[in-house]
Amino acid sequence: MTIFEVPLFDEDFYKLLFRFGINIFFLTIIIRFLYFKKTQNKEFLFTYYMISVIVFFICFTLKKLELDLGMALGLFAIFGIIRYRTNTVSIKEMTYLFVVIGVSVINALANKKLSYAELVLTNSIIVLTLYLTESFSNHGILLSKKITYSNIENLKPENREKLIAELEQINGIKISDVKIGSVDLNLNTATIKILYEDNE
Repeated sequence: MTIFEVPLFDEDFYKLLFRFGINIFFLTIIIRFLYFKKTQNKEFLFTYYMISVIVFFICFTLKKLELDLGMALGLFAIFGIIRYRTNTVSIKEMTYLFVVIGVSVINALANKKLSYAELVLTNSIIVLTLYLTESFSNHGILLSKKITYSNIENLKPENREKLIAELEQINGIKISDVKIGSVDLNLNTATIKILYEDNE
């Protein structure tokens, strides 16, 4: 059945649903259970999901025009040129962006030469690689964050242990070192940089 010479339905409909299911399943593992669990950063969740979904549908739709390789390379070039007019994006966030785009392109452009078992295996290897690198890359490395501290009495050298104990209780982390930055005597506050080990 056609409407204005456009098929109302064909066998690619089921293929689209199945591949999209595979794509969104592995993307959720990558975005929600690897990226977000490690960073606790919600800022890029919307971006990662929407870019990956749009890239998937663009690739799948244009695949019927037999522009597979050239179109895929063109998409990567486009996203390489795009600059978001926001704060500088870290290398890690850009890496995850590249991963979600790559996974979506793979899932959308896979043809009959690639079985579904191979497609699932490819996605699984990508997820496993991300998991292993996330697990070992930051282990034992000191991370840091700056906080505003109001009890300036504990900034005295003799109160250092008390300062660290209080900061550990407030932040719920094991602190390796503390560096005192600027002190505002008018507000009785100080900027403190705390160093802690990422053991997740």
